[in-house]
Order: sequence, then structure tokens, then C-alpha cells
Amino acid sequence: MSETTIRDLQWKYDEGEALTMLTAYDAPIARLVDRGGVDMILVGDSAGHNHLGYDGTLPVTMEDQLSNTAAVARAAEEALVIGDLPFLSYGTSLEKSVENAGRFLKEAGADAVKLETAPGGEATVEVVSRCTELGIPVQGHLGLTPQRMNQLGGAVIQGREGAESAAADELVETAHALEAAGIFSLVLEGLTEAVAKRISEAVSVPTIGIGAGRHVDGQVLVITDVLGLGGEGYSLSKQYADLDGIIEDAVADYVEDVESGRFPARENTYEPIDEQ
Repeated sequence: MSETTIRDLQWKYDEGEALTMLTAYDAPIARLVDRGGVDMILVGDSAGHNHLGYDGTLPVTMEDQLSNTAAVARAAEEALVIGDLPFLSYGTSLEKSVENAGRFLKEAGADAVKLETAPGGEATVEVVSRCTELGIPVQGHLGLTPQRMNQLGGAVIQGREGAESAAADELVETAHALEAAGIFSLVLEGLTEAVAKRISEAVSVPTIGIGAGRHVDGQVLVITDVLGLGGEGYSLSKQYADLDGIIEDAVADYVEDVESGRFPARENTYEPIDEQ
């Protein structure tokens, strides 16, 4: 179990301090993210296209997510570790949903789970309620929900109808329902700033934005976007490094050293033979 607790997050929120979250999918990156001082590490199903080579999140399985989460939980010492429930691992039945959520804590060592909710999503609100009743902390997720891309018609920014529209009303009502069910925080993804602001002001739990503007209580980004690793990022993100370039240069240097005979050198050899 990590040093950071949900009570710590609530205290920071009550004090008006911004919360920070990044994704991670393996132990080496999780260890570095943890040392960087983030409050939470999300083992997102975004691993599908950022770690596992899929085109999206839908192919990600429970086994994928449990394995990734366990690796992150073994490496993180401070940050709260949150396992993301993958597509169809929840909602099909209440019993199976709760069982799958519990596996993240029992088998993978996560501190909490996250699940996506559609506007008015009564089935997932019920899952949240049962999980929290049984002691499984849950982070909610509203707005642009990647597991519903087929239904949404792609990565369509939510809330363009306006902050006082019927669609915004439904998002606020769903946020209230998730809060009443016991979520400890709420991810708001791909929302217009005005709608995200309205939701944040409507609930008494921290909101964590990704492409949701400035009027939320914290931010989350995908680690590969932050590090410049594995392709182009998104406009909602910010790249803080260029690991693609660093890694490509390192590999090219290695290839050149091997081909030229510079590697391995004497210092890389056990009981080297002295040349005559």
C-alpha cells in the first residue's frame, strides 16, 4: 500500500492545493514517476495504445491490466496507485463488476480503481456504490470516455452544446450520482472548460482534468505524451522531454559501436585476454 492515502488527497483538496496524476504501465517508469512527486499514478487502459501496441483501449484485458498494475504497485512507494477497469470488465453484472474491481486490490496491490461512466449511467453508479460499500475506493470518469469511442463517434470533445445545456445538466447530475455513490475523485476528460468548471463547482470531491481546462482541482496526463515517447502527443497535453530522440540516438550509437568493434571494450569483459 502506498504512503499517500485518500485522506491525504482530500486534505490537499480542502486546502486548495492542486492534485497531480500521471499514468504508468511498468515498474521502471512508475518508479521514476513516483520519485517525481505525483499524488496519484493511474495504470490506465490507455496502455492499449501507449504500451501494448493496440490501436485503442478496447482490446485491453483484465489480465493485461492486473499485470501492469501489479508492476506499478511494486515500484511506487509514495503515490496512490489506481487501476483502470478495462472495457466490459464492469457493468455486465454487479457481481462480476465488484469481483473484478476487488482483484485490483487483492491481486495487483492497487490502492483504488477507476471506471468510466456514461451520462446518466445508472449501471456503473450502482457498481461504484457496491464497491465503496465493500471498501474498494473508486475514482469516477466523465466526459470523453475512451471505452465509448464507438458510441461517441470518435474523440469528440464533450460539452460543446454549452454549460447550461441539457447535455451539461446530465453530466452534472451524473457527477452528483457518482459522488453520492462514494467516489473519492472524478476524472473529467475532453470537456469544454465551462462545462468542466460547472461540474467541479457542483461536487465536493476533487476533479482531475485531462483536456478539461483550468477550473478543475488537479490534472492528469499520459506519461508517454509527457516524455515524448512513442509518437505525437495531443493538443490537450504538454511534452516535457523528447525521449524518442534520445532513445533513437542511443540505439544508433550502440549499433555503430558494435559494428566498429568499439563495444564491447576491455572494461565490458570478464577476465579479458590481454592482446599480444
